Amino acid sequence: MTTLTGNIAGVSAEQFSDDGQFPNSRLPLLIYKAALAPDEANPEQMELLFGTHGWPAQWRSGIYPFHHYHSTAHEVLGIARGSARLMLGGPSGREFDVEAGDVIVIPAGVGHRRLSSTDDFLVVGGYPPGQSWDLLEGKDGERPRADDNIAHVPIPETDPVGGREGPLFDLWVA
Repeated sequence: MTTLTGNIAGVSAEQFSDDGQFPNSRLPLLIYKAALAPDEANPEQMELLFGTHGWPAQWRSGIYPFHHYHSTAHEVLGIARGSARLMLGGPSGREFDVEAGDVIVIPAGVGHRRLSSTDDFLVVGGYPPGQSWDLLEGKDGERPRADDNIAHVPIPETDPVGGREGPLFDLWVA
């Protein structure tokens, strides 16, 4: 089950329930539409945006085409080029369209996958300092260790789009 939890300063907050396979999170996934103007979005600008706000970019690629989640880190995805349809929240989640300039902050435990994309689709990804990601696919035996990992992932010190003043704190700490 998915519930829209709100919209603060142009940021959509999406909550996904534990479906038994994908734990998801008590923290909402955040979608920043047009965090960068679509015509100004590119890998270098996404990296600069994240780096300026304390989330160093760590890779440029796409999004895996299979359901997966990370139990040891929160993740930021910046759409640097192209567009895609994503499934967020695992197999029981919802589909979302993203395009160049959009940014998604995915709390540890929230399932995600790419359903389709344009040929030029490119994502810049990163994690808060001190967090390193694992790759889990909702398979038997992953939990309860994954649940314990998720419970110990700290709230980041900054919002990857808004820094210390970003809406992440209003939506994750409140």
